Amino acid sequence: MKSHDMIDRRSLALARAIVAAIDADPRRQGLQTARDTCARWLVAAPSPVIREWQNILRGDWPSIRNVLIDEGEEGRRLRQSSPFCGILSNKERWALYRQFQHEPQAA
Repeated sequence: MKSHDMIDRRSLALARAIVAAIDADPRRQGLQTARDTCARWLVAAPSPVIREWQNILRGDWPSIRNVLIDEGEEGRRLRQSSPFCGILSNKERWALYRQFQHEPQAA
């Protein structure tokens, strides 16, 4: 069983990779992908956290970027329902998952 701490660290690593991918794209296509995902989720299953993400995604990239890589409780909470899925390729995502696969488990 994975510990919550390990899952949070893996989630932060994924968010940092997503930020790097969006930073590297001058058109910031990942932002539109996240906005589209958020809009679909709101139609399919509206929830307060998805509405919160919708408001965050109305901001500028530096503000959104800060939310994604926030190491505090707020960042951890929001990453649990991040609409930034699909930004990384399966290969990129699984490479990060493998980095955390062999970590010692919490007792």
